[in-house]
Amino acid sequence: MKLFFPRAYIDGEIRTDVLVTADESGTITAVECGTPPAPEPAAPVPAASVPAAPGTSPGFPTGTSSEDIHVFTGTAFPGAHNAHSHAFHRLLRGRTHDDGGTFWTWRQEMYAAAASLTPQLYREVATAVFGEMIEAGYTSVGEFHYVHHAPDGTAYPDHAMERALAEAAATAGIRLVLLDTCYLQGSIGKELAPEQVRFGDGSIDGYMRRHASLREALADFSPLVTVGAAIHSVRAVAAEDLPRFAELDGPLHIHLSEQPAENEQALAAYGKTPTRLLAEAGLLSPRLSAVHATHLSDDDIRLLGDAGVHIVMCPTTEADLADGIGPARALADAGAVICLGSDQHVVLDSMRELQALEAGERLASGQRGRFSPAELITALTQSGASALGLRSGIAVGCPADIVTVEHASVRTAGSRGEQVVMSATAADISAVIVAGRVRRSRPKGAEQDSLGRLYARFFKEE
Repeated sequence: MKLFFPRAYIDGEIRTDVLVTADESGTITAVECGTPPAPEPAAPVPAASVPAAPGTSPGFPTGTSSEDIHVFTGTAFPGAHNAHSHAFHRLLRGRTHDDGGTFWTWRQEMYAAAASLTPQLYREVATAVFGEMIEAGYTSVGEFHYVHHAPDGTAYPDHAMERALAEAAATAGIRLVLLDTCYLQGSIGKELAPEQVRFGDGSIDGYMRRHASLREALADFSPLVTVGAAIHSVRAVAAEDLPRFAELDGPLHIHLSEQPAENEQALAAYGKTPTRLLAEAGLLSPRLSAVHATHLSDDDIRLLGDAGVHIVMCPTTEADLADGIGPARALADAGAVICLGSDQHVVLDSMRELQALEAGERLASGQRGRFSPAELITALTQSGASALGLRSGIAVGCPADIVTVEHASVRTAGSRGEQVVMSATAADISAVIVAGRVRRSRPKGAEQDSLGRLYARFFKEE
């Protein structure tokens, strides 16, 4: 398959007349710049409309021969990687704002939503959520999944909840990294509460056995569905069990210091911060992704930076839950790798997450430009992919996971080069390509409304 983009963000700069060739596996085999398309090229392929059958391998129909050249508008960027998602939290959108409250009262609403899930319902919900992610410009998602069992803790046969997520991803056409989450205690030193029982595996050995069998159970969804591991938090897994996660391969994620109460509990029980606990368990490395990392000491920041840990900020969720503004710039300067996730999906918009990260830094510091557009794009693309054990880029050997952003909408008209990511929203994502297959495309000019055309008259292409 050949894909032509009038502009593409490659190696930190905008290149023009870019022709990308991908093989049948969806891997980029050639990138040519300064190459105009052939006369009368094929029209853009519409997003695949026939979902994969449940339980089948998630192949995507191309609808075109490998010799066709498909022309897109706007500027191409590597696909956005959503490094932290709880699909079922989407059920809470617009339903938790009437009584104020705290993170902890919000959590009761979350437990009620989790209690309602069956494998069939989870598949339906996740299919919609993953489809919304495609619309928002995400080409992959790290699903931080802990609703493993029936409400009474009974195991479903054949990993039914996990297969529901894999089937949903196959139907939506998104790349899924299933972050199989360990959740063994209700808080430090306390048993699981009744509403948490379905999350647990009884013991760390129980988790390890189930995790090992899960990889085999989802093998038929490979290569677009892979499995990683996660520790819910140091509240949910005892300190003595943390070193066991060094036995596992692949990405490892954890909620870290999202709330001051988590730090207080860890200090009271262990005399150490959550970050220090992870360090002493031998888990700080580039393999680890710390989600939120909002309330950190200077020593925590140094430890995370020295180890090159990935930090997954979820700005719209952290704002919605009043978590606070995490020290993103300080972490990046210390050597940590900043990524982005949508967490509870209070909105699903890859551009808004990127913009919110930068806006939080402005508000916390009183300074503009604490993160450059190039750094923000890297957080959303290359760094997010790295956190999930994936590759990202419009380059030979990378998967052809690409999105295009329009430059002439009412929101983006006049934006210079890659700065379009500072003005765009998900409404300006005109095409989404996963593994070389177009999962979403809009007719040329569909987003160039009358106001956008009027604005565009005042700006020249730069």
